[in-house]
Amino acid sequence: MKAKLFLDTNVVVDLLGEREPFYDAAAKIATMADKGEIQLIVSVLTYSTVYYLLSRFEDKQLVKEKIRKFKVITETSDLTDKIIDKGLASKFTDFEDALQYYCAVKMECNILITRNGKDFKQSDIPVLTPNEYLNSLWNK
Repeated sequence: MKAKLFLDTNVVVDLLGEREPFYDAAAKIATMADKGEIQLIVSVLTYSTVYYLLSRFEDKQLVKEKIRKFKVITETSDLTDKIIDKGLASKFTDFEDALQYYCAVKMECNILITRNGKDFKQSDIPVLTPNEYLNSLWNK
């Protein structure tokens, strides 16, 4: 069975913004998805947040083109009333992280990939950084 990874917004910003030193690991994961080796899921919130953050430093049309290309290798988890309600009722300290988490749960993801693991202490899904995920593959 193909691994189903949920990418937190910070990892997508690292990838599309080519932020060092985080870009390489995010790019390797994206390449795996492009080859069909894994499945990538992101929240619908991720697209607007990434656009907002990157367009402050890059040309808006270029950012849209990056998002278009990224969207080809990902599936999107919709934000539903049920997810919002779960986020509001959760013990997550950050509401946005709760929404991301419940989007991952809805899509039955095996692993949540983030650089901020401490934000997902409430997670029942394994939480790894991009490097930790890649290292787990090489250590098998």
